[in-house]
Amino acid sequence: MKRREFLKKGTVATAAAAATTVAAPAVVRAQEKYEWKLTTAFPPGAIMYSTGPGSLSVLCDTIRAMSGGRLDIQIYHGGELVPAFEGFDAASQGIVECNGWVSYFGAGKVPAAQFFGAVPFGMSMQGQNAWFYSGGGIDLWHEVYEPFNLVAFPCGNTGVQMTGWFNKEINSVADLDGLKMRIPGLAGRGYARLGVDVRLLPGGEIFPALERGVIDAAEWVGPAQDQVLGLNKAAKYYYTTGWHEPCTVTEFAINKTAWESLPQDLKDIVYHACASSNLAMHSHAEAVNGIALDEMVASGTETRTLPLDVVAALRKEMDGVYEELAGGDPVFAKVMKSYFDFKEKHDKWASLSEGVWHSQLRGA
Repeated sequence: MKRREFLKKGTVATAAAAATTVAAPAVVRAQEKYEWKLTTAFPPGAIMYSTGPGSLSVLCDTIRAMSGGRLDIQIYHGGELVPAFEGFDAASQGIVECNGWVSYFGAGKVPAAQFFGAVPFGMSMQGQNAWFYSGGGIDLWHEVYEPFNLVAFPCGNTGVQMTGWFNKEINSVADLDGLKMRIPGLAGRGYARLGVDVRLLPGGEIFPALERGVIDAAEWVGPAQDQVLGLNKAAKYYYTTGWHEPCTVTEFAINKTAWESLPQDLKDIVYHACASSNLAMHSHAEAVNGIALDEMVASGTETRTLPLDVVAALRKEMDGVYEELAGGDPVFAKVMKSYFDFKEKHDKWASLSEGVWHSQLRGA
């Protein structure tokens, strides 16, 4: 009996030792720490982009906390490590591990990526997120970024944006001719067809350019973000319709080699932290935009809505922009088809739900 008991104990001990030997490398791998650098296109004080709920700074903090410090991302705001619009290339080349911006800033490099950022006459945040998370949008995003050695996720959404700040009223299409305006992406192409002199400036350069008359008009985001930049002190008229950016997505782009070096649990943390940040930014924007707008109106800002004939002219020109770009770029055409096919289906539901609520029930 004693011999059998000894052999039994020995077998258990041997098995336990073997299990420990096998498990040890996995434990070591799981505890490996990663230190990344994140560049952004935004100035340090930009709320929702650089600071506060939904911002890239909070996203880095969230990933650090969720990973127990195993993934530590140091953020560098626009111009601190590389120029504001060069972070995409830096991440692509592996100079840094990741970059945060809106994809239309890279329209010259990847025209198709603009559908992952802001689409003139496109979908609301609800539709955009439905396409991302349930309509194959994120997978298509990764496919588009494959040649650039990047993967990307949505990590913020400002919702409907304002048309922008103007130093004169816009009463007709003719008032756009010769107007010098800061406006990025696809919308800039539409404006240009109507005679607008389109300029692309980083956020930190908009106020001085508008104040000194270098530009006549500028689009940034919405009341809360625009107020932080002081744009209400540089122009009087604040226009709306949201035609150019029914929603605007912040992009978290990661060098693919760095991404693939992460264990699966850290990949999951990054994915879910980005999704949480996406919701947080939009929620915060909806909470503070009304307050900021009231304050600016009280200090002299005059709100205006673009005339219907101007919006109709812009819609017509955007149809031409989409047709032109799709005709010369098969990747653009593929993403455009996916986006607008999804939008067509989503619009049928939105018109019977959100559309009716806005037209008949809101404020009742």
